[in-house]
Amino acid sequence: MTRALLVVDVQPDFCEGGPLAVAGGNAVAAAIAEDVMARRESYSAIITTQDWHIDPGAHFSEAPDFADSWPVHCVAGTEGAELHPSIAALEVDAHFAKGRFTAAYSGFEARVLDPGAAPEDESGALLDQWLRERGITTVDIVGIATDHCVRATALDAARTGFSTTVLAPLTAAVSPQNLPAVYTQLREAGAIVLTLGLEPVSPAP
Repeated sequence: MTRALLVVDVQPDFCEGGPLAVAGGNAVAAAIAEDVMARRESYSAIITTQDWHIDPGAHFSEAPDFADSWPVHCVAGTEGAELHPSIAALEVDAHFAKGRFTAAYSGFEARVLDPGAAPEDESGALLDQWLRERGITTVDIVGIATDHCVRATALDAARTGFSTTVLAPLTAAVSPQNLPAVYTQLREAGAIVLTLGLEPVSPAP
């Protein structure tokens, strides 16, 4: 089997009650956990990514524009940067951290997170390297937020040659009104999007 599930940034700071809450975040976390428990045998690997910020520069702002700058969130080592409790309970093959000193939207900017390492340690393997070393050719992507880090991760996955599917019912968006344009961009990049009706959408010709 050569398929992996990428669980993108399902963290308390992005869920209801967090400083950068996405509506439906807690429900998506629970739904992902339920789906993984039901279909664990479908994947040869399950991977999580986390925003893991130390000093990401202009990514943090006291007057955020919510496009390129944001309120302080997911500070490395804090409770809000940990995995959501629903996800933390899952059997996961590797955890990846991104954005220590940059914005880092895509999971393909993330490196393996060693629980015993210092928060600033960036010595771990990049996600692309880790997947290829294990023969992964196909990725399914879920998580938060559909229109930001899920989107960026899916675009990079398709761009670097992975067969890519976004499981939209297992994502939550910052701006749901923008999802049609997001889905079009993903299809044009060669990804498949499974919509709320779980109907497959083929890549654009």
